[in-house]
Amino acid sequence: MGSNNTRNLSPRQKMINLMYIVLTAMLALSVSSDVLDGFGQVDEGLSRSNANVESRNTALLDRLEAVASQNPEKGGAWRDKAVEIHSMTGSLYALIDTLKLAIAVEADGEDADPGNLRHPENREASSVVMVTAPDARGEELRKAIERYREQVTALVPDPVKRDNLQRALSTDPMLRDGALAKRPWEEALFLSKPAVASVTMLTKLQNDLLYAEGEVLGALLANVDAGDVRVNELRAFVIPSSRNVMRGASYRADIVLAAVDTTQRPRVYIDGRRLDNDRGVLEIDASATGAFSYSGYIELPHHDGTVTRHDFESTYNVIEPGATVSAKMMNVLYAGIDNPLGISVLGVPQSSVSATMTNGSLVRRGDEWIARPDRIGEQAVVTVAADIDGSRRQVASTGFMVRRLPDPAPYMTITDQAGNKVRYRGSKPIAKSQLMQAQGVEAAIDDNLLDVNYRVLGFETLFFDSMGNAMPELSDGPRFSSRQREAFRRLSRGKRFFISRVRAVGPDGVERDISPMEVIVN
Repeated sequence: MGSNNTRNLSPRQKMINLMYIVLTAMLALSVSSDVLDGFGQVDEGLSRSNANVESRNTALLDRLEAVASQNPEKGGAWRDKAVEIHSMTGSLYALIDTLKLAIAVEADGEDADPGNLRHPENREASSVVMVTAPDARGEELRKAIERYREQVTALVPDPVKRDNLQRALSTDPMLRDGALAKRPWEEALFLSKPAVASVTMLTKLQNDLLYAEGEVLGALLANVDAGDVRVNELRAFVIPSSRNVMRGASYRADIVLAAVDTTQRPRVYIDGRRLDNDRGVLEIDASATGAFSYSGYIELPHHDGTVTRHDFESTYNVIEPGATVSAKMMNVLYAGIDNPLGISVLGVPQSSVSATMTNGSLVRRGDEWIARPDRIGEQAVVTVAADIDGSRRQVASTGFMVRRLPDPAPYMTITDQAGNKVRYRGSKPIAKSQLMQAQGVEAAIDDNLLDVNYRVLGFETLFFDSMGNAMPELSDGPRFSSRQREAFRRLSRGKRFFISRVRAVGPDGVERDISPMEVIVN
């Protein structure tokens, strides 16, 4: 009945392995092309924003250089610290660029372009580069960010800004994917994530670095008399409160002059029209998607009655609302059990996100959702809504196929030589003492994809005498009967028997006849 070659997998195990490969492939396809395109749009927007912030930081560095040139004794020390921070930022920024390229090469090959991935859905590339390979770079990046964070926060005296930098550059372990324990920073951000999502996250980290550099340069500049800089040079800056805007929301930005005289309020003009407030706050309704630009100028009156003009221009992106809905076990839902789902909306806190599901129930548990579908063979559709700028909007709808739980595998719980409880699944020798300690037969699905226990109702052991006659014995429910144990005692080394006709019931309430198990006595 069973193969004598213990190295060969049973047909059932081969089928399970094949199913795992297929399900893994389907999981890679579960992220829609719209969401992948959304990541690409976000990455492009962040890259443009990085260029704007870098330009602002360069301006701050130039002003510190000008102060040091005019008064080396007063501004030289602050200029030197600024140059050191600028160099550290550039080195870490370049390291992240190499990681983005490495992920792109892992996903697309040697001619890859991180900004134009051919396989954005690839979930292996970021894991190999950042987490799983022997020379994974995630830990290196985390330690580099930690060293950078210590340097920059020490130069910011304002406790509020210092706390903001700590949060922006945090590398603390995080809870992800419904796990009970926190995972290392690099695993939480990059393990099994689509290549386009990982590249976008690295671009966001570069944005955080430039933000931190700007805060430090601003703090260093604040230590110098602003008047010296004001009479030397004035520049206009656009500081958006949100760099990426969903359609239907509002784009907000502050139009400011660095080192202005607080006793004088500048006049801000956008496309020839003056803003209706004296705080330089710009608000534009984002009614359509796409890339947009605007320009204007700032007029600054001086105490002598003269007015200087400073031109500026900026861009912003409006993207479609999007959400991510993914099954954390696989890309299908199973009837009869709790199926954890991760549901999030880009730029919206979890408290403002809601979801419903057809063909079953969907409830929130903390930051994750639990789906319990009803009818097998039908689709369960998850619809996600979010509160955006005070209004309720539907942002995504994703369907999952509902399937019946697969059959479990039988096993016996035995104690190994180290005293640990292990699951014996047959087809290899077992010590007779271990067999005598076993209480009965159990069943479960534990193939690294599902972890579901079944309740065994009964089974049969099948022995053969010297003439080859079969001698079946019935169990006492899930436990070995006295007659079965007596048969165990009579077994000699090299003998084998079979546990068959195993009946078990799972959490879905369906009773099943599961595959037999061969036991070999050592």
